[in-house]
Amino acid sequence: MKKIGVFYWSGTGNTEAMANAIASGISKEGVEFDLVNISESTKDVGDYESLIFGCPSMGNEELEESEFAPFFDQVESMLSGKNVALFGSYGWGDGEWMRTWQDRVSSAGANLFEGEGLIVNETPDDEAIARCEEFASSFAKL
Repeated sequence: MKKIGVFYWSGTGNTEAMANAIASGISKEGVEFDLVNISESTKDVGDYESLIFGCPSMGNEELEESEFAPFFDQVESMLSGKNVALFGSYGWGDGEWMRTWQDRVSSAGANLFEGEGLIVNETPDDEAIARCEEFASSFAKL
């Protein structure tokens, strides 16, 4: 049975709310998964067949620089051949951080889910939470 690793960082709680909704969507499909806040755990990305990463846009539309970016830099070389999905929240801009991140994942040889990440502006409302659950449910069926 496959196991999905959901690795995320959240500063204000918006990306964490998305991560919890993603966990709910995977759970509904009966697929085994771990929900990992990278600030609190050191689980190994290599232990998972499929991966979901979550990080908000920070600064000038970039991945969070002190914790998430170094973490992702370390695991990027392990993504080749894996199914990978991306998600995150943003407060300004047009999603450039997600497009850049998508390019990195694709260049690493991963199978990027739906060809793009799931982004939510500010705090996820009920509609956004439902989108997160649907996104994860579809990913879990791969």
